[in-house]
Amino acid sequence: MKAIVSERYGRADSLTVREVAIPSLDRNQVLVKVHASSINFGNLVLLTGKPLPARLAFGLLKPKYRIPGGDVAGIVEAVGENVTRFQIGDEVFGDLSTSGWGAFAEYAAANETSLALKPSNLTFAEAAAVPMAGATALQAIRDSGELAAGMKVLLHGASGGVGTFAIQIAKVYGAEVTAVVSTRNTEMARTLGADHVIDYQKETIEKHDQTYDVIFGVNGAQPLSTYSRLLKENGQFIHVGGESSQMYQTLLKGSWLSMVGKKKYSTFMHRTKQEDLFFLKEIIETEKIRPIIDREYSLQDVPKAIQYFEKGRSQGKVIISVLS
Repeated sequence: MKAIVSERYGRADSLTVREVAIPSLDRNQVLVKVHASSINFGNLVLLTGKPLPARLAFGLLKPKYRIPGGDVAGIVEAVGENVTRFQIGDEVFGDLSTSGWGAFAEYAAANETSLALKPSNLTFAEAAAVPMAGATALQAIRDSGELAAGMKVLLHGASGGVGTFAIQIAKVYGAEVTAVVSTRNTEMARTLGADHVIDYQKETIEKHDQTYDVIFGVNGAQPLSTYSRLLKENGQFIHVGGESSQMYQTLLKGSWLSMVGKKKYSTFMHRTKQEDLFFLKEIIETEKIRPIIDREYSLQDVPKAIQYFEKGRSQGKVIISVLS
C-alpha cells in the first residue's frame, strides 16, 4: 500500500510517499480501507517532535509512529477474532491517536474502541473532519468547561477545526457564545450559531467590557492577564490548543493564579473515547452540528497540506483524500 512515512523529526518536506506493508491485525483490531483523513495539531507534534516533552510519548530521537494521521474514515476490510462491534463492509470513522496513528495510508489498523459507524449523512471526507477536532471541542466544553444553558462563553480562535465545532457544541449545551475571529470568518461564525462575534482585526479584546463564565483559548495568543480580566469572579480559562508558549504560561502561571484566587486556569488535551464518537454521530445525524471543510489534498500532497495548515488560517478542517 502507499503511505506517508516520517523517518525523522523535521518539517513537512521531510515526509515521503512509500510502498509499505499493509498492517497486520491483532485480535481486537479492525483493518480500515482509508477513504479520507484530516490534519490536526497532533500531526505537527508528530512531525516536529515539539514541544519536546511530547517526545516521551512519540519517540526521543526519531518518530515512534512512522505513518502519521489520526483521523480516519473508510470501510472495514477485515476484523480481528475478538471484534464484535464491526463487520466487513461497515463504513466507519474514528481517532487512531491511541492505535498507533497511521491514517495517512491506503489501509490502517485501528483498535475496535477507536471507531464508530460513520454518520449516515456525511461523506467520507466530511466524516474524517470530525473525530479529533470534534471530540476535543466536546470534551473541553462538556467535561472541562461544564457548560450549561445560559452560561456565557468566549471562544478565542473559533474559525479552525476545533473552533468551528466548539461554536456549535456550545450552542447544543445552551450557552451564549461569543466567537473571536478575523474579518473573513465573521459571517461563518454567525452561520454556525455564534450569538456575538468579535472581529479581532477591528476590535481588540483587551478593550472588551463583557465578562464570561468560561473562556476557551482555541489557538488563543493573549496573555493570561487579558483573559483574567474577561472572566467572571468564579470563571475559568481553558487552553485548548495552539502555541506552546500559551500552554506553558497556563500550566505555570495559571496554576499559581488558580491556587491564590477564585478564577481557574487549565490546559486541556483530548482523549480518545468511543462513546464521544457515538455522541458526535448522533448530533451530526440530527443536524445539530456539521463539519466545516476548508480544503482537500491528495495523499501525495500531505506535505503541502501540512504547510498550509501550519499557517493557521484554515476555515475549518484540512482534509486528506486517500480514496475518492
